[in-house]
Amino acid sequence: MSRYYESDLTQFMRDLLEKKPQIVEEQKKGRALWWDKQLDRDAQDRFAAAKVAQKGYVYQTK
Repeated sequence: MSRYYESDLTQFMRDLLEKKPQIVEEQKKGRALWWDKQLDRDAQDRFAAAKVAQKGYVYQTK
């Protein structure tokens, strides 16, 4: 046994990753799919320029 404390969660994660090492690759694929994107600065500028200001009290019908 280690002389340093290791939480139950850390032990669980170590055990899980030992049993299923493919989890790390799946996590990387998911991150690449949703988060790791190159931004198109021109498109962002066009979106910002085309934005229409919203009026106050948008839910008021009268």
